Amino acid sequence: MQPEQEQEILNLRDRQLTPKQIARKLGLKASEVSTFLQSHAEQTALASAEKGELLPVAQCLVDVNFANALLRNETSEAGGLGLVVVTRSKGYNRFVAASYLIDYWCLGVKDAIPPRNCNDSQYKNFVQLCYSQFIQEYEEISLEQAQALVWGAIAYAKTLGFEPHRDFEQSKAHLGESTSEICLKFGRNGKPCYIEGPHDNTTKIINTLKKSVGNGNFDFLHGIG
Repeated sequence: MQPEQEQEILNLRDRQLTPKQIARKLGLKASEVSTFLQSHAEQTALASAEKGELLPVAQCLVDVNFANALLRNETSEAGGLGLVVVTRSKGYNRFVAASYLIDYWCLGVKDAIPPRNCNDSQYKNFVQLCYSQFIQEYEEISLEQAQALVWGAIAYAKTLGFEPHRDFEQSKAHLGESTSEICLKFGRNGKPCYIEGPHDNTTKIINTLKKSVGNGNFDFLHGIG
């Protein structure tokens, strides 16, 4: 395969064409295109690892309510919970995905699924499972936006006295440190709003809020699982 053909394959792949579609356009065998794409992806991932860099981003997702409330500053009464999924490419049809459940009204990172390896079909199943409990659809966002949502929620929660869920420690390197200047407004109507979860230590959380912001300076919704 000539260098010009290889570059054309990469250009067409960037336009989301499948190996079969690329092969038809260039008069090649689909197996040739797939083999080249797999080799190129693995070489790219290996080069990044050797440099100590994170794997290239394949996709970042967020549920629509979270995006509306934080990225578009639209009024949302959806309960203050959002989900961010960050997926990186490990090679052709090989991904590493992690998710971050965010309480953007109060507690920050409530849960996290550490990075897991998956192929294309496994990744699609993972995404569907992650967002199955959200009424609204999900949408694609940039890594910068994903980092701003997660790290911003963590920073806000820390001002209230809350640390991220313990599983975030295994997931933060996958997310990457944020250098974003995106300014987001956390909380509800200008103040923290704690919605009681089924597994929360409610007394401890309420006492923490009383200590950090004072009685009357936060809202509390009781018994919503």
